[in-house]
Amino acid sequence: MAKSKTRYSDKELAEFKDLINKKIKSARDEMKFYQEQIMKKTKEGETDYKYNGLEDGAATMEKEYLSQMAARQMQYISHLEKALMRIENKTYGVCRKSGILISKQRLKAVPHATLSIEAKRAQSR
Repeated sequence: MAKSKTRYSDKELAEFKDLINKKIKSARDEMKFYQEQIMKKTKEGETDYKYNGLEDGAATMEKEYLSQMAARQMQYISHLEKALMRIENKTYGVCRKSGILISKQRLKAVPHATLSIEAKRAQSR
């Protein structure tokens, strides 16, 4: 009888670490872009008094959208950084509900996943 794996090997964890570090860099670049756009919109609003009525509302909505996107990126980065901690602890890729290994395909698609597909489906019912 074949013994089922209880965790990913150090080599596999190193591959996931590389993937996550690339995603963190990309997410930080995207967050920086959103922050620069927010600053640009803020400066435009301070210096350009032509805005009024609907145009001012549109600018405010755009700044709010950019702020929400930056906040989402910050949360995503936080999740990825926690995944790196799980790699260091050698608990990465283990479902927190069932204790089974999360599939590699799922972890490549959602590298910060803490639930297997089965546990995630059960949770959403």
